Amino acid sequence: MTTEPSSAAPETPPVQRIALSLQYEGSAFCGWQRQNNGHSVQAELEAAISQLDPHRPIQTFAAGRTDAGVHAAGQVVHFDCSDRIPPGKWAPALNGRLPKTVRVRESVLRPSAWHACYSASYRRYRYTIHNGRRPNLFLSSWSWHRYQFRLNESRMRDALEGMVGLHDFTAFMRAGSRRAHARTTVQQVQVNRAGDLIEVEIQASGFLYGMVRLLMSQLVAVGEHRLSVAAFERRWHERRRHEVREAAPAHGLCLLRAGYPETIFTRAGWYDCQPRFFLAESDPPPDPQPLPEPNGFNL
Repeated sequence: MTTEPSSAAPETPPVQRIALSLQYEGSAFCGWQRQNNGHSVQAELEAAISQLDPHRPIQTFAAGRTDAGVHAAGQVVHFDCSDRIPPGKWAPALNGRLPKTVRVRESVLRPSAWHACYSASYRRYRYTIHNGRRPNLFLSSWSWHRYQFRLNESRMRDALEGMVGLHDFTAFMRAGSRRAHARTTVQQVQVNRAGDLIEVEIQASGFLYGMVRLLMSQLVAVGEHRLSVAAFERRWHERRRHEVREAAPAHGLCLLRAGYPETIFTRAGWYDCQPRFFLAESDPPPDPQPLPEPNGFNL
């Protein structure tokens, strides 16, 4: 007696969607996104996931595409996988396979309709400036050292606060962007000084390609009295992209977190996970010469 081969299709293993709260030190990476000729965070993470779930193709999706050299304290990533590993065990399992410059702080189960990028309601970045006269080795990988003049953070704050709301930020979009337009909503801004350290935080529904670094170069010019607040405002109101020529260094910038309408992670695993630096003594450079502003305008 012979047995007929079964015509039933093999049973598809259950699939679960995992969300990660991810950190990385961006100096050695070409950015988040996988590239043909570069070392990316995405490639490292997908390689580690594939070791743990080798029987299905792995694709990750992130809340924000950080550029080369930019850090992340609370990047949010999702991927689909088999249900062999419990959701909460993915974090320690991945950390054992990732380089020391990449760490998963928390892993949780999410519904299949949830998306790390499209479900996000905001992204928040922090830019750190070291405004002391002398270099500091322990700050050099995480801040922009501006030592010529003491930055006027009040002027920087005045310039930044005018950007809150839905606007066209063509002046702060790098060439090569695939976006069809340059409109986005800036939700919150902060400029805080503690001694020789200045932190600038910007929260928006989304960011243009290269937006924060182009913006920071202009804010520093305002703080050093090389650019008036009025001239800064004209540049972005009138979309004068040709006048925004330089970008601030990548290593001062950190994706602080991505936020969602509902709670995804514990606060300890996601919220403000970039430590704040503290210097016991101040060593400020001299104040800049005031910028001549006849009739309130920079000529």
